[in-house]
Amino acid sequence: MKKRVILIIYGRVQGVFFRDSTRRKARKLNLVGYVINQNDGSVKIIAEGEEENLNELVNWCYNGPILAKVEKVDLKWEEPTGEFEKFEIRY
Repeated sequence: MKKRVILIIYGRVQGVFFRDSTRRKARKLNLVGYVINQNDGSVKIIAEGEEENLNELVNWCYNGPILAKVEKVDLKWEEPTGEFEKFEIRY
């Protein structure tokens, strides 16, 4: 079943290749959406795809890439909108 998840990841998550690693992981899982750095130092992810693949991405976000230090993850599940064609980094 297709779903949408919105994640906000807090901790040492900027400047540690979190966005690029997220993009690679999401594309491997056939997810669409985007990842973006937030002004408060967090990273926001909006992803859509099969629920099983989204759960794998969510679980990955609790650790992230090797240089990251994730302190907290907020997540919200929603119905997919179908607005995305691929997964990308936004600036």
